[in-house]
Amino acid sequence: MRMRFTPLQIAVFLALLFHVSGAIGILYSPYAAWFIAHTPLTLLLMAVLLFWNQPKPWKKEWAFLVLCFAVGFGVEVIGVNTGFLFGQYQYGAVLGPRFLGVPWLIGINWWVTVSMALSVSHRFSAWALSQMPGAENETDQPHWVAAAQLIDAALLATFFDWILEPVAMKLGFWQWSNGAIPFYNYICWFLVSLVLVYVSRKWKRHPANPFALHLLLIESIFFITLRIFLP
Repeated sequence: MRMRFTPLQIAVFLALLFHVSGAIGILYSPYAAWFIAHTPLTLLLMAVLLFWNQPKPWKKEWAFLVLCFAVGFGVEVIGVNTGFLFGQYQYGAVLGPRFLGVPWLIGINWWVTVSMALSVSHRFSAWALSQMPGAENETDQPHWVAAAQLIDAALLATFFDWILEPVAMKLGFWQWSNGAIPFYNYICWFLVSLVLVYVSRKWKRHPANPFALHLLLIESIFFITLRIFLP
């Protein structure tokens, strides 16, 4: 009998394979530069796997991806060229082709980060609501529950950025002026993420992606490991 694997199983396997081999390659092999140079491939593959595991229909997800790309890329262009958002920083060549100083991949990565945060926040709030009799349906939820879900998702996206920031600088993804990461960066991350998660809720987009929690944990462990052991 031929064994058949689900999209989630395939996605988790590939995510583990790429991130474990990437961590080992960067930290303990003479080919660290090769692994770092192929970061765009890993990021793009994770985005494809995340979209593949998004519950259908995908029409709203395509729209949300385009929105996240446009907003994320737009605010990054403003940030890089003016310093008005996030602070004074510049992208390196590692993340691939750039337009107005910003890699195209960054727009996609905004969708990935916000989608992961939304899905995890949704799972947590669903569990919390299961402990509240009479609030199982979205229309029955107290207003503070909906607000908490949005704030939690924006905070989680911002926290993920906090985890990867020092590693991104060491790997040459981007560089901050004077080598210091400003707190203002995280304020902007929270506000932009909050706008995107609010729109997701207004559009009634399906937030429960089964791969999102796995990917968030895998990528968080990956960046924390590099943050600890990378010279």
